Order: sequence, then structure tokens, then C-alpha cells
Amino acid sequence: KQVEEEVIRLIDLMFFFYDKLKLKIDHIELSTRPIKRIGEDKVWDKAELALENSLKNRKIKFKLNKGEGAFYGPKIDFHVKDSLDRMWQIGTIQLDFSMPERFELEYTDKDNKRKRPAMIHRAIYGSLERFIGILIEHYNGRFPVWLAPIQVRILSFTDRNEEYAKTIIKKLGEAIPNLRIDADFRQTTIQSKVKDAEIMRIPWVITAGDNEEKNKTISVRHENKVNYEVKIDNFIKGIKKLIEERK
Repeated sequence: KQVEEEVIRLIDLMFFFYDKLKLKIDHIELSTRPIKRIGEDKVWDKAELALENSLKNRKIKFKLNKGEGAFYGPKIDFHVKDSLDRMWQIGTIQLDFSMPERFELEYTDKDNKRKRPAMIHRAIYGSLERFIGILIEHYNGRFPVWLAPIQVRILSFTDRNEEYAKTIIKKLGEAIPNLRIDADFRQTTIQSKVKDAEIMRIPWVITAGDNEEKNKTISVRHENKVNYEVKIDNFIKGIKKLIEERK
């Protein structure tokens, strides 16, 4: 009795997940019983109808993919497009009445009788390594701030600015405890440091030089644009908002 309700919850979860990652769902497929399969036809009828009703309940258009279901049950597959217009099959919801039978799974219903459950197999992003590869290419390495491995990098202009740069790191860390931040204090040119940060696709790069130290400000580079004389508190407010986008 709960199958359609649970499948609908998973469909909503898929849409939520892909929307957060800016992955556009291109189409959804309902794959039905293959020639080689286990289980009785009446069980397959029930399983296929449950998945179809779940999609129709959410008014979702879908393609019927006859004969391409798993050997143990029908499935819903989610196909997304990346920024290069390439198609990827990622998510899947598979309904299985056969495996619980084979494993002799049971539960006690509200009428105090032992009954056989249905099993739902679901994968939101499939293989993690494959999915990370898709994401990297989708964003061309430029992850949104909340997802970036390093969110902010501090660059010292010269050795004498290093202490000021460290106070900025401390202030950012206190204001945003989970901020992923690092620093580049190497004895090299600022152009070289900026280039390395750009190669790593770090979203926000802060420069601390003599002028910034004198005025108690920072210079902020984002997407190849530089804003000078930025107040640290204003930067904190802005980046907090961006990080909150993941919620």
C-alpha cells in the first residue's frame, strides 16, 4: 500500500538533488519487463502499474522503454544533460517484488499478520566516481561556492603582508566555522599565485597588500573580475549567502 507513496518521495528527491546541482533532467524513462526475468506476470503487472501511477501522480511526462527493465522488476530512469549537451543516465528507481520472496523477508502488519514487503532499489547519482567526473565537466571545474573543495584562498602580496593575511583568515574562520579556506604565502610573484589559484578554479581569491592592510580592506577576485577596497564584513555577508544556497 505504501509503494506509490515511497516512489513519489524518491521522485521528488531526484528533482531536488539535480536542481541543487544545476543538472537539467532531459527525460525520464519507465522500463518494463524484459524477456528474461523472474517473478509471475501478475506481480510484474502490479509493479509496473505502481511506477506508472507514481509518475502520473506528479504529472511527469515519461518515455516507455519496453523490455528494458531489470530482471527482477521495472524501473524509472532519470537522464540529465550537462553543460555540453551530453546525455547521462544517472538516477534510477527500481521496484522489486521478487527479491523479498527469495530472501523470505517479512514484517508484521497492523492486523498482526506476517506479510511480504516490496523492495525499492534506488540510486540518486549512481557510481560516485562517475558522477564526480560528470560534475567536473558540467561545471568545467568551477563548482558553486558551497561545493568547491577550496572556497577561498588568501594571497599575500609580499612577506610583510603575511601577518595581515593571517588576521583575515582568522576572522573568516570565526565568522564561518566550516569555511574551506587556504593560503598562498610563497615567495613568488602575485601574478604566479593568481594563476595557480585560477588553474585550481578556486571561486574566491583574496589579495592582501600594503593598501589593503593600510585601509583594513581586501581585494577580491571572482570569475576573473577584481573588486578593490572590499570591507571584510561585507565579504563575509556575501559569501555566507552563497554557501547557504545548498540548503
